[in-house]
Amino acid sequence: MKILFAASEAVPFCKTGGLADVAGSLPQALAQAGNEVEVILPLYQKVSEKWKDQMEFVCAIEVPLGWRRVYCGLFRLDRDGVIWYFVDNEYYFKRDSLYGHYDDGERFGFFSRAIVSLLPALAFMPEVIHCNDWQTALVPVYLKDECVRWEEVRSIKTVFTVHNIEYQGRYGKDTLEDLFGLAPGWYADGTIAMDGDVNLLKGALMTCDAITAVSPTYAQELRYSFFAHGMESVMQLNAGKLYGVLNGLDMVRYDPATDPGLAANYSLYTKTGKVSAKDTVTPGKAKNKARLQEQVGLEVDPDVPVIGMVTRLVSHKGLDLVCKVFDQIMDLKCQVVILGSGDWNYEQFFEEKAGQYPGRMALYRGYSDALATSIYAGADLFLMPSRSEPCGLSQMIAMRYGTVPIVRETGGLKDTVHPYEAWRGAGNGFTFCDYNSGDMLYVIRQAVSLYYDNPAAFQALRTAGMAEDFSWRRSAEAYNEIYKKICS
Repeated sequence: MKILFAASEAVPFCKTGGLADVAGSLPQALAQAGNEVEVILPLYQKVSEKWKDQMEFVCAIEVPLGWRRVYCGLFRLDRDGVIWYFVDNEYYFKRDSLYGHYDDGERFGFFSRAIVSLLPALAFMPEVIHCNDWQTALVPVYLKDECVRWEEVRSIKTVFTVHNIEYQGRYGKDTLEDLFGLAPGWYADGTIAMDGDVNLLKGALMTCDAITAVSPTYAQELRYSFFAHGMESVMQLNAGKLYGVLNGLDMVRYDPATDPGLAANYSLYTKTGKVSAKDTVTPGKAKNKARLQEQVGLEVDPDVPVIGMVTRLVSHKGLDLVCKVFDQIMDLKCQVVILGSGDWNYEQFFEEKAGQYPGRMALYRGYSDALATSIYAGADLFLMPSRSEPCGLSQMIAMRYGTVPIVRETGGLKDTVHPYEAWRGAGNGFTFCDYNSGDMLYVIRQAVSLYYDNPAAFQALRTAGMAEDFSWRRSAEAYNEIYKKICS
């Protein structure tokens, strides 16, 4: 199948969030499954500086955007079995950051229009265009707009993936014609209108052939107001074409057996391919734990459980629950290390707690890939009490490194972390359902108690997490089925 994957960011070229991980890994998995795959991205300044000398110039055209006709260049790079295309316009994309500019609507309106206009210049005419988040939401709309006069694109199907429905691309009604070049009918019939505004996300949801969310549970949650940020009625209206596909994990990049950033490498498997958690994992975890404790100023003690968090310090991530019972957590004879930045009140709170509990609590404000890896590999428990989490990556990385997760049952956290059941030794972590600090504290107590009182059972949870298959191969298979269904 011929697939064009459209996104506003992708590793290794540019990244601000989880979308980049998806766009950097899923196309490769789709190609390995036998598809012909192209990816199209903006040619940002940081991408140009690092990669442009490896690219091949394809063509230059003018793209219509409202009353404007705008220069658009196209560059190509072949890598990892995928054709990568980059849309060039320095006025829109030669900037220090990917997002957050006053004219983001115009910038990504141009990008979406360019994707459609450039179709004849690509290596093949796609059967499916897979769009991602509001930055590419106008692609399905523009395709519908063009198909009445451009016969070749009438058979193209579109898939739209919602990575985070909070970001919708909302603009004033007057932008419809002037900025995006769409006829008034698109607003009048409700396709792109929402609460008096132009809503690009709604336009995509109404016009695409399939909607996917980044986990099965998140797909169900999007039908309810608590999670849908005002879009629940649109999701309910389009429920018949809504699917949940769990994101994958780069199993090569996140591999404790080969990760060069670890104090000691370790694996769940021996050279014969047999599971040997006791002989292989435990020594490696112990060395990484000792290094983590040294790095962040915790007392070096192999017998005390370390609880790690790598997170944005915002209420959305459940930090209010942690703050409410933090002293009770510290009463459990454990250590805590937090890596992240965000709201001032949370940064200040945890900084004060680090002073209150020297040698037992550490805060690193900001972000460091190296320290994040140390926490994933060196901690015993990993806490993610998110209010909502479309998919989540950290809990999968933690399990990959043998660190047992403690999560709230929402979105992808519910789909990947299965609660410990003592009576039959099942599960790969600890979970709680209600958004409640008391419930969170209860399962943290359970986890710490298991660590101290039943090391064999705790080691079995490590083993279960490390044995999980979070590869993109599984996700690619699910997407292939969706592509086939909408094209049949």
